[in-house]
Amino acid sequence: MPLYQGSCHCGRNRFEVQIADLQHVRVCDCSICAKRGALNVRVEEKDIRLLTSLDELTLYQFHTMTAKDYFCPTCGILPFRRPRTAPELWTVNVRCLEGVDLDALQRVNVYGKQYP
Repeated sequence: MPLYQGSCHCGRNRFEVQIADLQHVRVCDCSICAKRGALNVRVEEKDIRLLTSLDELTLYQFHTMTAKDYFCPTCGILPFRRPRTAPELWTVNVRCLEGVDLDALQRVNVYGKQYP
């Protein structure tokens, strides 16, 4: 399984993620994903390794307080999150991964704003 290196803009927040078949990304229309322009892929806990402690990141929560959005306090980039609809998984913003041809990925629309 390919191993991708990921980081925020300034590099303070670093992680590695294994993604078996990166053929498509999720484009969610919920308020936070749409405003940050994320191209998301969900991975299981075993497939992501945080190289920066979550204690060094800032946690943002809103609405039901279930989703956990982690962002860099230095540059403000949010490279991954725990989604509300599947809090046991990680959602990784593929834009934060090195060496990925974003234009080659199929985009699948996800309608997150329909969930109250």
